[in-house]
Amino acid sequence: MNTQKLQGRVALVTGASRGLGRSMAAELARNGATLALVAREPGKLAEAAEEIRAIGGIVETFTADISKEDSVLALEKEVCAKLGRVQILINNAGYNQRKNLTDFTFDEWSAIMDTNVTGVFLMCRAFLPHMQGTGYGRILNMASMMGRVSLPQRAAYSTTKFAVRGLTTALALEVAAEGITVNTISPGPFATEMNAKAINDPEMNAFFVSRIPVGRWGKVEEIGPLAAFLCSDDAAFITGTDILIDGGWCAL
Repeated sequence: MNTQKLQGRVALVTGASRGLGRSMAAELARNGATLALVAREPGKLAEAAEEIRAIGGIVETFTADISKEDSVLALEKEVCAKLGRVQILINNAGYNQRKNLTDFTFDEWSAIMDTNVTGVFLMCRAFLPHMQGTGYGRILNMASMMGRVSLPQRAAYSTTKFAVRGLTTALALEVAAEGITVNTISPGPFATEMNAKAINDPEMNAFFVSRIPVGRWGKVEEIGPLAAFLCSDDAAFITGTDILIDGGWCAL
């Protein structure tokens, strides 16, 4: 991509302190966007910000819990005061616990729903008005291949990712006439900190790799160019859809 295609755009990325969020934020910066990085860990956020500044990016960091309404409302005011209107929103923050359904406590189940679904709702509700009336806006909600297929002990996580896809489709229709696109990206197995346990367990690693037609885990840097493209003017005709990046897992 032309490295100036997002020049002048303000992009907010949640869960930006590590993994896929950090990778997407860096790629948006390479394409000229000004970044608002959001996460709950100030130390990790600072590291991500320094990484982006090292490649010439403009970035501000914000600590918030996107599952809490008061935290999101305060975040919106703080971001607006520092950077102005947000034109690109990437809802990447997520949480997972792997358990059999009957082993979940209500609080554990609710924590996953609050972050993965309610957090997306709260962020969209807070920042969509920034885009309305401007003729341009991009919202990317991170779903998962687990929002299309599933595995044992993924009941809570899969529920949330199916829900995010539904929310995205409906919202895309609500704002389609305003030049605002809303899509989901559904990653498959990526080599992130969240998957470190599976990667480091020979048996689990072999199981996952055997299910990926390309024969390897995804690299975190492979997701950034997709996100940057979907946020560009070149993707203005793509909305209300889900794009898999899973090495072929769901094609089996």
